[in-house]
Amino acid sequence: MIDLAGKSFVVTGTASGIGHVVATKLLDAGALVHSLDRNTPTAAVTSHIEVDLANPRSIDAAVEQLDGEFDGLINVAGIPGTAPGDLVLAVNALAVRHLTEAMFERLRSGGSIVVVSSIAGSNWPLRLEAVRDLLATDTFDEGAAWFKDHPQEGNAYNFSKEVATVYAMSMSLALVEMGLRINAVLPGPVETPILPDFEESMGKDNLDGVRGLLGRHAQPDDIADAIIFLVTDSARWINGHGLVVDGGLSGGILTGVVPAPEI
Repeated sequence: MIDLAGKSFVVTGTASGIGHVVATKLLDAGALVHSLDRNTPTAAVTSHIEVDLANPRSIDAAVEQLDGEFDGLINVAGIPGTAPGDLVLAVNALAVRHLTEAMFERLRSGGSIVVVSSIAGSNWPLRLEAVRDLLATDTFDEGAAWFKDHPQEGNAYNFSKEVATVYAMSMSLALVEMGLRINAVLPGPVETPILPDFEESMGKDNLDGVRGLLGRHAQPDDIADAIIFLVTDSARWINGHGLVVDGGLSGGILTGVVPAPEI
């Protein structure tokens, strides 16, 4: 069993789904868990601060309420593509960057940052120039303005996760100088309360096809275990990596064994 006694983590999205399971597993491993979410978690977290991740002022206020230093930041919170595109980008990408950078000085040397992205963002190499342009903005508000001025083709959710993945990968060398690591976890479909939203925005037939191919969708436990691995010392030399946790779907798509779904 993983022993994280004496460790302290900040986790977003703890009120449901993957974030709830991550918080529970960290607590079971002896860690302190400081929750950031717009809703109240049911897990017996060490502390909880209500936050609106679409609002950088709310994020800053939440960070000010956090007391002490931490061993890791786990960005789990996200919203599906059924929400307005500007809101999707704000929560799934701009908030991740804003909160992560607000926490740099609050993380102990050897600390780990995890960004929960998605295999829906796996096409980031095809849109890398646009992603890098967005990430070249300095602030949350400037990033939102860039997105308004540069509308992207397709589902805003996909683009938001492309940005989140590239952010994690591109920050790895800068964080080495701070004694920190950052990685992304890229799940496929997961049985969480917002799965019906993904069926609506990505196509129920597509997601049913994935379930039929793999035999099931992921459970939150499947993703949470990968996230927790990345914050342990066992992952100490893993940095700037996008860890795909999708039961083998991406491997089949990348090698041409199965066609990529149109999402």
